[in-house]
Amino acid sequence: MSEPRLHNVVVIGSGPAGLTAAIYAARANLKPYVIEGFNAGGLIPGGQLMFTSDVENYPGFAKAVSGQDLMGAFRAQAEHQGAELTIGDVQKVDLSSRPFKIWVGEDENVLHLAKTLIIATGARANYIGLPSEDLLKNKGVSACAVCDGALFRGQDVAVVGGGDTAMEEASYLAGLCGNVTLIHRRDDFRASRTMVDRVRKNPKIKLLLSHVVDEVLDPAQDKVTAIRVRDLKNDKLATLPIGALFVAIGHTPMTDLFKGQLATHPNGYLKVEPGSARTSIPGVFAAGDVADWTYRQAVTAAGTGCMAALDAERFLQAEH
Repeated sequence: MSEPRLHNVVVIGSGPAGLTAAIYAARANLKPYVIEGFNAGGLIPGGQLMFTSDVENYPGFAKAVSGQDLMGAFRAQAEHQGAELTIGDVQKVDLSSRPFKIWVGEDENVLHLAKTLIIATGARANYIGLPSEDLLKNKGVSACAVCDGALFRGQDVAVVGGGDTAMEEASYLAGLCGNVTLIHRRDDFRASRTMVDRVRKNPKIKLLLSHVVDEVLDPAQDKVTAIRVRDLKNDKLATLPIGALFVAIGHTPMTDLFKGQLATHPNGYLKVEPGSARTSIPGVFAAGDVADWTYRQAVTAAGTGCMAALDAERFLQAEH
């Protein structure tokens, strides 16, 4: 068996955060090794943007660019700068001592060693779990109003959820779309009173409480035309014509690999020192949605990827 390779920087993840980190680390001549992922947690190389048809809010693109094309450009730039990329899933990490140990492959058959580690594994949006919802993702079903709301300007839309995020999404969409229906399975909200009051006072937002979405229509037309909702108090069904459904029931950070090794917030996201990408272990850095549940945008993820690479470079410089 060959000796494990030792890398200056290993990046786990290949979304905007991971690839930006790779670009900056490569430009610093750190020869980063990027483990792109294969199908970790339902995400594929390139992250959530690979499931996004049109990106209209990434700087530098006057016209909409597909998520696949945008991530292809990120990837090409990282390789051009000298990053080494490999497709595969990390199965296990050992952060108890340096160099850090990273096992890649279904059978944990390839061991890599890292002087520094940048974690950019992202977060997975939670969905309702309906087959019709899955068929219409990015065809009117979205988990990000800021990303996709402008595509449905002037149309009636619906939001599912009861937390602050759902309130924010509904308020944001009310400024762009026609009428917004906020659907929640209970009569009370988890959201803060301030956010709830703001939503209740908005004349463009209608509350549909004690209801759930039973079906998203219409996969046959390959777009969202309506939703079928069920009243949990009397089990009656009703059809609500809409142009888009925004699901705001939270995200799950992809942190299983690091549980028990890195400090996390109560919601499971990795803790970083304010104003940096430093985690609770020196030499380990986090970037993108794995540490950010507030903004969750491609541009902010890229920014923290830059921060992580610069922090890793300075860490190595201080050591040598």
